[in-house]
Amino acid sequence: MTARVIGTLPTVDEVETRVLRIPTDAPEADGTAAWDSTTLVVVLLRAGGTTGLGYTYSSAAAAVVIDEELAPALRGRSLTDLGAVVADLEHALRNPGRPGIGACALSAVDVALWDARARALGVPLADLLGRVRASAPVYGSGGFTTYDDERLHDQLAGWARDGCRWVKLKIGESWGTRVERDLHRVGIARAAVGPGVGVFVDANGAYGVAQALRVDRAMRAFDVTWFEEPVSSDYPDQLAAVRAGATADIAAGEYVYRPSDAVALLGSVDCLQLDVTRCGGYSGWLQLSALAAAHGVPVSAHCAPQLAAHAGCATRGFRHLEYFHDHARLEKQVFAGTLPLVGGALTPDRRPGHGLSLRDSATV
Repeated sequence: MTARVIGTLPTVDEVETRVLRIPTDAPEADGTAAWDSTTLVVVLLRAGGTTGLGYTYSSAAAAVVIDEELAPALRGRSLTDLGAVVADLEHALRNPGRPGIGACALSAVDVALWDARARALGVPLADLLGRVRASAPVYGSGGFTTYDDERLHDQLAGWARDGCRWVKLKIGESWGTRVERDLHRVGIARAAVGPGVGVFVDANGAYGVAQALRVDRAMRAFDVTWFEEPVSSDYPDQLAAVRAGATADIAAGEYVYRPSDAVALLGSVDCLQLDVTRCGGYSGWLQLSALAAAHGVPVSAHCAPQLAAHAGCATRGFRHLEYFHDHARLEKQVFAGTLPLVGGALTPDRRPGHGLSLRDSATV
């Protein structure tokens, strides 16, 4: 059988960045931080008659890294040579710094490259990545510590009505000696969704090991099955200690920027979280999900649901993706062509690329 030859694809002509700062619809906080807006750095990569779109949730500084460090390495490069282009982009970050802001900038550009390549070939992005499932199941995520009991109940109940099999809320604000409000809110979550929907919690690293284990024991009464970052992921040995005594699955990984970050966590978690807007885009996702598979650890997508759906559909050891309230709302506001939440899942369609375009109303 003769292999199909792709042929020569267009070269990159222009790289444009835009920084959008979107207010939240209410004050938001978790166990360790509070915020009232979300910053979105968008990349528009033009190659011939094709435009690829990528983005990251990060600081506006990511746009500076793209403009000054990555764009010069992109112009004139062919979409045919995507692997070589990405390798050169990683090298361009050697001195500016690969983790953190550098990884977010790289992720946005990488997503735009994959989108442009898929559009140039006329194929859906999930197919180009190697689709293994039609849809990506999601869990509704929000439940911020700033919510009163009524808003918490209504938000989680709404996701259950939308078909989500799991919902997640934030805990950890009462770190120290008191966890009464955390447990009270977990009880509200269970009452909101009933016995047939999984309840997840995220402490954002707020607890110490002993307190995390006490909270895990108390949450067994509410059948909590996912305990995200009970302690900081900066300390994998502490995550491992919680995992050894916990009933709920222990998850972490949203700050994995490169393979070495994942290696440090893979012996300490039941599920590795990957964020396509932080981990090096789709190129990084493919590498890191394969690394997790080699260790027998499933992966879950952290946030950015409109991008993560395509990666999830192309990953064998994939559990679910986070339908994060901020991002789900913002992506519908900023982009045309978003995938609808149907039956608790996002289903990439047959449009070339990921199908998103920047709305004319999206302003800097």
